[in-house]
Amino acid sequence: MTLQTDLKHLASTDDFNKFIQENENVMVCCGRMGPMCVPVYDIMEELEDEDDYKHIKFTDMLFDNPHAAIIRNLPECSSFMGLPFNVYYKNGKVVKATSSIQNREQITEILDGEFK
Repeated sequence: MTLQTDLKHLASTDDFNKFIQENENVMVCCGRMGPMCVPVYDIMEELEDEDDYKHIKFTDMLFDNPHAAIIRNLPECSSFMGLPFNVYYKNGKVVKATSSIQNREQITEILDGEFK
């Protein structure tokens, strides 16, 4: 099963590792098609088409996928209580992680701070 978004879907640990290794700047949204997650996917889809964010790769992963343990079990996510888990990678390393609904300003502040 995949999420109903226009983002690239990561379905396995191998997909995830390859994507993180091949791309310098990555935002992964790990969630479901719920009211806290859908707005984040929508923002990511918008940003993906904007020139200011072409240097960032946006992707999603289904939270209930067994392979999503690679996100769920990150130390940076250990205290998270709400979906989605949003994890930002620079050169294969976690530089920021947030949980729960985020608005465009919160997301772009992280992207601009970590990936400019």
